[in-house]
Amino acid sequence: MSSTALQTVRQTEMFAPRWPKDEVLPGVRFGREDELLSPAYWAMRCATADVSLIDFVNRHGSLAEEVGFCLLGGYGVTFEVATAFFDRLRNEGVFETIDAAREERIFALLDAPAPVSGRPHRYRFPRQRARRLARAMRALKGMDLDAASPRAFRDKLQGLEGVGPKTASWITRNWLDADDIAILDIHVLRAGRHIRLFPADCQLPRDYLALERDFLSFAESLQVRAAALDSVMWLDMRTFGSGFLARKRVH
Repeated sequence: MSSTALQTVRQTEMFAPRWPKDEVLPGVRFGREDELLSPAYWAMRCATADVSLIDFVNRHGSLAEEVGFCLLGGYGVTFEVATAFFDRLRNEGVFETIDAAREERIFALLDAPAPVSGRPHRYRFPRQRARRLARAMRALKGMDLDAASPRAFRDKLQGLEGVGPKTASWITRNWLDADDIAILDIHVLRAGRHIRLFPADCQLPRDYLALERDFLSFAESLQVRAAALDSVMWLDMRTFGSGFLARKRVH
């Protein structure tokens, strides 16, 4: 078979309709769009999602702000709480100069309650995050980051205190709008385990790179952007709640 003919066959296979029992990857059944959390469901969500809800690319802020926001979020801190305290720090100029990013000043701003959905909330880790933010703001000034290589960019960011593969991927995605990395958190992990994309005994951050490879292959097989896929997974799994999968198995 000629190379042109082979390419035509591959393109035909890529865009051929899929049936529920088809496998998008070995052991991962496509399912139906109305089957919550199936690959077909995720493909549909990526195609129909409100872009304003899943596009987290930083188009107007600074890299220091992006690093600051992602350091404030993560384990034990909801998106809403992180946003409220980030807005406070940004309004106080914390991400503009090294002098404004002194640890004690950041701590004072994080230690006072902030309004979240009309109610006062305290930040869970004020001392720890104040230290990490202050050190990150200083370190960023001297970092040589290669924006042409998202993975090298991510690797460098992991030199910052408190920045592991997930946080580094989060910063890189939002700053570079990259699709050759994935933001894998507990929400995406649960979704991946449910469809058998990820093994049941996988753990973060230990297995991050292996899981990322599988996730990127999954996105490619669905013909969707990795950035859209991890965003809708995060959004939906967070909305459904941690008990959703247990209830789904019962029914």
